[in-house]
Amino acid sequence: MESTLLVLVLIVAIVVALVLFLNFFPLGLWISAAASGVRISIMTLIGMRFRRINPSRIVMPMIKATKAGLNVNMNQLETLLLAGGSVDRVVDSLIAAQSAQIPLEFEQSRAIDLAGRNVLEAVTMSVNPKVIETPVVAAIAKDGIELRAKARVTVRANISRLVGGAGEETIIARVGEGIVTTVGSASTHKEVLENPDLISRTVLSKGLDAGTAFEILSIDIADVDVGRNVGAQLQMDQAEADRRIAQAKAEERRAMAVAHEQEMIAAVQEMRAKVVEAEAVVPKAMAEALRNGKLGVMDYYQMQNVISDTNMREAIAGKGDVAKPADPQKK
Repeated sequence: MESTLLVLVLIVAIVVALVLFLNFFPLGLWISAAASGVRISIMTLIGMRFRRINPSRIVMPMIKATKAGLNVNMNQLETLLLAGGSVDRVVDSLIAAQSAQIPLEFEQSRAIDLAGRNVLEAVTMSVNPKVIETPVVAAIAKDGIELRAKARVTVRANISRLVGGAGEETIIARVGEGIVTTVGSASTHKEVLENPDLISRTVLSKGLDAGTAFEILSIDIADVDVGRNVGAQLQMDQAEADRRIAQAKAEERRAMAVAHEQEMIAAVQEMRAKVVEAEAVVPKAMAEALRNGKLGVMDYYQMQNVISDTNMREAIAGKGDVAKPADPQKK
């Protein structure tokens, strides 16, 4: 009974040890590599485990590279993986470039991938050019008419400038700038509508792909629409602004005239108040003159007769009511 138990324990221990060994050493992957002609030692696979590298992410791309006849070694692939690159994408790009007879070295492909660009997409774009459609670009001709144009730019990847070259956004911005410049330099919008290829020729002649990761093959104007009459709208806005300025100045002059009139009225009222104040002193002075004997009674009545005659003449002439004679006794 004890011997049977020992045998079972030994079998379980062997199975556990075998599972741990197969988990640490990928025997199936090693067999696949050997069958594909990739020479890789057991110690190399074990070393990958110690370096915390999944062996399948190195061995499977190595098998593809070997089958394609590429000159790639394990150390290069491990370095690329440890640097954060995509080993599968780099190997696939090398295979695609070799099939399309595009000169591409492993170091160049690795640099492009580590720079954050999709090297496989770049190789594919070199074989099959890509069409970039720009958004609607609004431009105004010299006659003030707005034109809204949309262009399709056919580009091919320039692998030699993928590292450090500008992307699609720069191409779109430069094409939009070229459209605005071409339309803006046209005398009338009809010139552009009659010859849309004028935009293409002008934009292509500027060499817009300089410093970019692409080579522009063609620029085609997909659509040109007539927009607003911006010139007329600007003239209307200017006329409205001039009207408001003139109205504000007129209001300012009216306010100044009203203020001046109010000042004149206040001055007249002040003068009238001074006259009334001066007239109020006259009866007192006459009474004082009578008391002091400086003015005789006959002189006073003669003066009253003159005042009454003057008031009567003014009343007859229609200039006002007859004024009452001043009473010298009032103080």
